[in-house]
Amino acid sequence: MRSMVYAVSMSLFFLTGCAARQGSTYSDLFTPDGEAIYARPLEEVWPEVRTFFTENKLPFKEDKGSLVLETDWRQEFGGSRIASFWHRYMVLGKRETPTTSKLWIIRITKSSSTALSPPGRELDWGPSRSLTQGSLEERLDAAATEGLMVSSGGPAADPLLSAEDWGDRMNAPVGENSFFAGSGQGSRDLVMEWRVFRFVSPKLMQEENAPQPVKVATAPNAKGGAGSMDFECGLPILGLGKHVKPGGVLLLGEMHGTQEVPRFVAQTSCQSAVAGTPVTVGLELPLESQSRLEAFIDSAGEEHDWLKLMEAPFWRSPYPDGRSSEAMANMLEQLRQLRSRGLDVDVFVFDHPTMQGQARESAMAATVRHQVESGPKRFHVVLSGNIHSRTKKGLLWDKSFKPMGLLLEDSLDSVVSLDMAYNSGSAWICAVDGQGVKDSLDCGVREAKGRDNGDRFFVHTWGGTNGDGFHGVYYVGAVNASAPAVQKGLGRPGANDNTVSPAAEARPQVAAVR
Repeated sequence: MRSMVYAVSMSLFFLTGCAARQGSTYSDLFTPDGEAIYARPLEEVWPEVRTFFTENKLPFKEDKGSLVLETDWRQEFGGSRIASFWHRYMVLGKRETPTTSKLWIIRITKSSSTALSPPGRELDWGPSRSLTQGSLEERLDAAATEGLMVSSGGPAADPLLSAEDWGDRMNAPVGENSFFAGSGQGSRDLVMEWRVFRFVSPKLMQEENAPQPVKVATAPNAKGGAGSMDFECGLPILGLGKHVKPGGVLLLGEMHGTQEVPRFVAQTSCQSAVAGTPVTVGLELPLESQSRLEAFIDSAGEEHDWLKLMEAPFWRSPYPDGRSSEAMANMLEQLRQLRSRGLDVDVFVFDHPTMQGQARESAMAATVRHQVESGPKRFHVVLSGNIHSRTKKGLLWDKSFKPMGLLLEDSLDSVVSLDMAYNSGSAWICAVDGQGVKDSLDCGVREAKGRDNGDRFFVHTWGGTNGDGFHGVYYVGAVNASAPAVQKGLGRPGANDNTVSPAAEARPQVAAVR
């Protein structure tokens, strides 16, 4: 009977994940359609679950007898000094029947930014858990009126907290579990649930020829072997898997100047390489930056490596349009980290800023085409402004205009062009100067209006193209502006140091809309 249940559950896996299988291997790029059901009681499954996390070097804590465990925090992309996202897993054992069971695995993500912050978190709640206005002195008076304790260390030490709030603070976790984060969220991770299932079930059933995960795409000079569980690539991007293949080109059209798009590119690169496909990222940066980027990607990421990268005039433009943002610099660091840990990830640039109009478009297409044809076994992710990534001829002001995306689609075998979809927020944007000054741009944080389709990154294609020549969209959630990297200093982004007398750090100001 148990063998029959196991066979049924494995059949479910093959049916829901058949596109992900490659012979005797499987890929984690495809999100399963169903739950993984174990043909064993939970008490028999749980010891092997513990073994999975132990062998994959994911330390955890659990309450004895609870059949619940929680792993330690792990940085996205690894040991980056500038990572602003961390992940941990909460694993809950569930009994289906007396003889079958399943796991719920919740990926918990925290961030030092407000990108994951729930609506209303920024509200200032007062002593009675209601909105408070007025000066600090007035709020202190309100705290005294509410009868809050005045002794040292009590609620009066923070007059914005009620007695109930103070109790919550005193009961908050301390030590490793305590953190101050701008935001956080939790999502069920079906990919991780099936990873554990593929590890545990064959052992329970004593299967010798169970499917194995595909080998990660390792760089030619990588030392030692790396496994998929050695990398934290973030929550799997829904719909990405079917587009990741050798020779494939994914054109991502963006609105410059957000935090989320560079993170989407880094996650795409990480998840694709971990699934076994070498990745090359193309960026709309000047060709003169190519040698600097190559040197940086292969470097140790030390202070002098960052200085060499940031010495390029591009990063110090008087009109930073979002391509030289802190988030873009952070993405380069994340790609460098992945490469330094053995993943086959590479970067190239393709912009020809000295050209204009169709000449520039044709030159950019030629550069991208050369890179793709030179690496036929690689998956290319090409990021640019969304005018360049279109595959339809013509613009309102130039009906004969052939964008880069159209030229690439005409000359390459596998090109998919996606437009950026997002929820409302902000972006660092350069627009024509509000005073009408000729050849002048007004750069700053501006409102970006989008549509709410949830918090999770995903890719969706239509089976054709829309009026702008896009095959679909990639969704990045609510967007947050990313200021120019040079405003954060000339050293490593996020270092908050005084390297080479960087400009004074300041909060981005909203650009005037006139």
